[in-house]
Amino acid sequence: MIAAEVMSRPVVSVRPTMPVRQAMVMLVEHRFGALPVVNEEERLLGMVSESDVLRSGMTGASIGTTVAEVMAAPLATVPMSATVTELAEILLDRRLRCVPVIDNNILVGVVSRSDLLRTLLQDDDVLADRIRRLLNAYAGRRPRWSVEVDGGRAWISGPFADEAERRVVIALAHTVPGIGEVDLRPTLATI
Repeated sequence: MIAAEVMSRPVVSVRPTMPVRQAMVMLVEHRFGALPVVNEEERLLGMVSESDVLRSGMTGASIGTTVAEVMAAPLATVPMSATVTELAEILLDRRLRCVPVIDNNILVGVVSRSDLLRTLLQDDDVLADRIRRLLNAYAGRRPRWSVEVDGGRAWISGPFADEAERRVVIALAHTVPGIGEVDLRPTLATI
């Protein structure tokens, strides 16, 4: 796999003239650790991180402080052809949470640690987790069932109150895209 296949896009970015306070709001709203800073042509100029914003606040920066005044540059970037191994090395060696992906110095995406973690997960693991979360929400946040998925086929084990609950559990599992068949493995309830 390469960066072009795992990167997140479209990219949420900021302009260098943006007030730091506005960038802070974007970091918090989107739950990002950093935002790319680009010019009008989408050319990458730097990154502004939570640390940059915190540091500017701790030094008593004025309300009018701009992103250009606190951003980090130069920075690590990768081409769209960077391999997952190269991406992991850059993120780990430089202790970065994300790295911009560029094409002719134009920002085209961002690869985060979580993007790389997703490449390690099997699709079936992700599907099982989605079903598990749906079923836990239905059961009032109490885990009652175990879920296994293989090749898009789900097996749900645990106690079922009645036939109506069995149908609800099957219907909930079928709401997860990628799930084909759903099999139940009823067990006796333990009180």
